[in-house]
Amino acid sequence: MHPDLPTVLRDLLEPGGTAGRVLVTGWFSFRDGEVTAGDVLAQRAVSDALGRLGIAHDTAWSPVFDPGALTLEAALPEWYEQVLFVCGPLHGHQVDALHERYSRCRRLAVGVSVIATDAPAVTGFHRVVARDGPDGPPLPDLSSFAPAGRPLPVAGLALTWGQGEYGFRRGHAETGETLRDWLGGKDCARVEADTRLAHDGVRLCRTADQYLSLVARLDIMVTDRLHGMVLALRSGVPVLAVDPVRGGAKVSAQAAVLRWPATLPCEALDEQALDRWWDWCLSPAGRAAAGRRRPRMAHPG
Repeated sequence: MHPDLPTVLRDLLEPGGTAGRVLVTGWFSFRDGEVTAGDVLAQRAVSDALGRLGIAHDTAWSPVFDPGALTLEAALPEWYEQVLFVCGPLHGHQVDALHERYSRCRRLAVGVSVIATDAPAVTGFHRVVARDGPDGPPLPDLSSFAPAGRPLPVAGLALTWGQGEYGFRRGHAETGETLRDWLGGKDCARVEADTRLAHDGVRLCRTADQYLSLVARLDIMVTDRLHGMVLALRSGVPVLAVDPVRGGAKVSAQAAVLRWPATLPCEALDEQALDRWWDWCLSPAGRAAAGRRRPRMAHPG
């Protein structure tokens, strides 16, 4: 049995009975570092455990990833007794620079990968508790300790940038950019759900059945494609549909056939209207409305 995370951190941070103020860092702190979901969950787990221990702490974030948050440049070394590096490999010039900047602080690492025990990035820490490395039993990855957040909707995005046959009536570019930017601001998991099929690569589905399997796992589809709308409703998934053709074309026509209300013309595309239909699609009423269309479409007659 592994000790729980607060126990690990207490042993790491309080060898003399007091921790002082702690700065939590990681690859998510570096301006040119990579930020992964595992990094952020590891930080969340550590911050939660420090809070339960009553240890005062801050977290430094990359200004590229989280503009406006505390950065390493702003987190002055004299503010902290200890620096705690969380997750990721102990390797590279960024970690070396962290040791140099916080040389007056006690420096510790937890949940990290140790590749070379004699590397300056490793030996610069006073103590290391690794998730993998040549010395000692591995600690479970810190992301597994993170408290669960609330479940978020999974939104498919199916856009078309072509359809040149509509000529001057095309509003596809503006529609696609508006939907992509707007959906990027939603607190949801976004999935590319392009209706195009291909036999090379892994970005697109190969078969129609693969595509239906993908769509069936969505909570909502956002699309300006006819089949993005039709196949989502066929799967019982609510759709926020936009007709990208000025004056209306096949998306509007099929929305009328299906009596699907969450459809907007590209001429009336604005954030307020999108937000209103987004909320409706994810409501019990929207889910029920999509569910009622599923049996009629999959098994007509």
